[in-house]
Amino acid sequence: MKITFHGAARTVTGSKHLITLKSGTQILLDCGMFQGLGKDTDNLNLQFGFEASKVNYLVLSHAHIDHSGLIPRLVNQGFKGKIFCTPATKDLTEILLEDSATIQRDDIKFINKKRAKQGLPFIEPLYSIEDAQNVIPLMETVSYNQWHTINNEAEVMFTDAGHIIGSAAIHLRLKEDGKTTALSFSGDVGRYNDVILRSPDVFPQADYILIESTYGDKLHEDVANTVSILEQWINKTCVEKKGKLVIPSFSVGRTQELLYFLNELSLQNKLPKVPVFVDSPLSLEATQVVKSHPEGFNKALRQLIKVDNDPFDFAGLTFIKSVDESKAINDNHQPMIIISASGMADAGRIKHHIANNIGDKRNTILMVGYCEPLSLGGRLMNGAKEVRI
Repeated sequence: MKITFHGAARTVTGSKHLITLKSGTQILLDCGMFQGLGKDTDNLNLQFGFEASKVNYLVLSHAHIDHSGLIPRLVNQGFKGKIFCTPATKDLTEILLEDSATIQRDDIKFINKKRAKQGLPFIEPLYSIEDAQNVIPLMETVSYNQWHTINNEAEVMFTDAGHIIGSAAIHLRLKEDGKTTALSFSGDVGRYNDVILRSPDVFPQADYILIESTYGDKLHEDVANTVSILEQWINKTCVEKKGKLVIPSFSVGRTQELLYFLNELSLQNKLPKVPVFVDSPLSLEATQVVKSHPEGFNKALRQLIKVDNDPFDFAGLTFIKSVDESKAINDNHQPMIIISASGMADAGRIKHHIANNIGDKRNTILMVGYCEPLSLGGRLMNGAKEVRI
């Protein structure tokens, strides 16, 4: 067999790893979008580095856009095979891909207005909402810890990766020349003792392992300190300085963690009486999907649900849906917490919240996840004194 890497190699996003067997069968592991790489991002997303129509099967580790975001383009370019994933991944992927297509449509519309004034030709989005919808009938769900036949040369099994709901490490048994080779792909690996999810599963011995290494040379802070750190920033910004705490956050995973922590502070009467806005329609949908898959929750959360039936809700929380409601937040100068996507601050409504609030020293932009260095979030984290939004 031959394995070629077409993303997430020497960078974090754009996960795409192509296995080609001697027979010519091609199995693609993930089909992610490059994100946060500045002016190079668009060109990287236009070219796969392989022919979409020649790929026979796709195995998807999880729903995050840097792992799933180019599947509609793959289908648009000729892929017709099955897509294997967990049930929760299918549910999340459906809403994430449609949201991605909507963002592209709106961004391209704005860009083309400027290009028209400059006499430049129009550009097209990577894919349409219809392309995103065409992905879903191709998806076939597989439960954790069950071997599933792909064809007479390959079997797949998923084990829980503990990264987001439905996330999985992928395990393949590949048969060539009478020999079976075991290959495992980690996907993105979650932490042990996550507040919401089960810990990553132990998985079988493999002959070859492809593993993510985003934080390979770093030690994470103890997750137990997260609530107190969040409480400190809320008090410093909203209580002491009477400002706004603006938090760029990924709609899937990190937003639910933040809501869980805020709910915990509320239950302990430590959450100041300031409004909390989640300004992302996708975050609302994603939170509903997470709630619908309690099989992915850890034991502690399943116990909590017995006394608190919604650990992601609390007094003062409002989900913002319409654009007008989103804009209205900027006209409200009272202390508040705003959680909005995207986590790297490179797309979505978070950009206008940062643009409207970053110049006021009373406010805080609180980064809570990984950001590519060239993304807006990455530039802010690296101390840029001036940014263009």
